[in-house]
Amino acid sequence: MIQINQLSKKYKGAEDFSVKELTLKVEEGQIYGLLGPNGAGKTTLISMLTSLLKPTSGSFSINGLNFKEHKNQLKQLMGIVPQEYALYPTLTAYENLYYFGSMYGIKSEILKKSINGHLDIMGLSKFANKKTATFSGGMKRRVNLIAGILHQPKVLFLDEPTVGVDVQSKNVIIDHLKLLNQQGTTIVYTSHHLNEAEIFCTRVAIIDRGEIVIKGIPSELIKNQTGANSLEDVFLAQTGKALRDYA
Repeated sequence: MIQINQLSKKYKGAEDFSVKELTLKVEEGQIYGLLGPNGAGKTTLISMLTSLLKPTSGSFSINGLNFKEHKNQLKQLMGIVPQEYALYPTLTAYENLYYFGSMYGIKSEILKKSINGHLDIMGLSKFANKKTATFSGGMKRRVNLIAGILHQPKVLFLDEPTVGVDVQSKNVIIDHLKLLNQQGTTIVYTSHHLNEAEIFCTRVAIIDRGEIVIKGIPSELIKNQTGANSLEDVFLAQTGKALRDYA
């Protein structure tokens, strides 16, 4: 589904590459976790794959479509759920979703049915006509997710989809993502919640300083790492325990 070849990104004025000659393959139907410390290059990588950033060098294709030749077609088959809330606070949940759904070109009656169905699944039906400015963090996360999946994307990119939410909201989000995956959506996911990633992802790649340091099936990575009992142990063994604050 996704083939990345020697992909690199160096920001203007930066001394180092944020992503450096990264090569990775994501098969159709996988839930692929991109894990790494702060500043490892996860968001930069997703931003390139979703055409929000232009690579410095290298290439990638999604569903057989090259990013240089088929940019518009690629945008149509992918969904994006960013780390920051991509919602208009003065609009209601329904108004936000109708606006974003209209941008995908979904016919009105189909869109209305889809919005109502997703709001119901996410436990938000009774808040449909409330402004999102009044919503809790978990509620905003759920609306944010719906906005990225209304058009039934073939590939869904998630950047920290459960950050800062309550346990109940996290469970609803993860369960719905599993359902989408079972229905055929390939998922690429970043998170700092390693326990969540260990259970949720079919494969993971740990990225540090813009490069992949290890990748594979979570259970196998744990088994092959000396002294590891969890994916978090593998993560710390591969990236170290030093703080990664950056500005």
